[in-house]
Amino acid sequence: METIVRIYEFRDFPNPRRVRVFLAEKGVSVPFEQVNVPEGEHRSPNFLAKNPYAAVPTLELEDGTCISETVAICRYFEERHPAPALMGATAREKAEIDMWQRRIESTIMNPVEAYFHHATPGLGSLETYQNEAWGRKNRETALAAISRLDAQLGDKPFIAGETISIADVTGLCALDFAALLDIEVPEDCGNVKRWHAALSSRPSAAA
Repeated sequence: METIVRIYEFRDFPNPRRVRVFLAEKGVSVPFEQVNVPEGEHRSPNFLAKNPYAAVPTLELEDGTCISETVAICRYFEERHPAPALMGATAREKAEIDMWQRRIESTIMNPVEAYFHHATPGLGSLETYQNEAWGRKNRETALAAISRLDAQLGDKPFIAGETISIADVTGLCALDFAALLDIEVPEDCGNVKRWHAALSSRPSAAA
């Protein structure tokens, strides 16, 4: 089995947090090394040699293999540490969790990130292009998706089943990042508020 050297991250960003929360739910400890993204360290030749897409988180293995993309990193740990299963145990569970993980990522997480980069100062001088109208449109997209999530949750404890999954981890980190940008859960989304409060009380939320 490969030896894990470290995970490169910038702790204040939501995608690295997704990995930390995921690992905390599994009870897995991994060394983390900070990359100063606001200062442009992720664009340095040294880091680009590890990840030419200049993104965190990035997992580095002992043989020099580097794995990036949040879900890919989580998949790596899911395969190495199958229990508790956060990406499903049966074919149906895996498909439903994958569906909801993708929905939450594409309709809440990614739009909130687009709002950050386009309709706020974002990363300042590192932002090479900004379109405020596009950013605000993404804010609307995220809020609409939160309302749809409220309907999905109903009285369920978790998004995709009776136990926590990567879909919940993504949702928690997306909503917490949204709140930092003053994108609040609509008042009529009581199911989302209940679910978010329950997730926030888990020890993993502080990872």
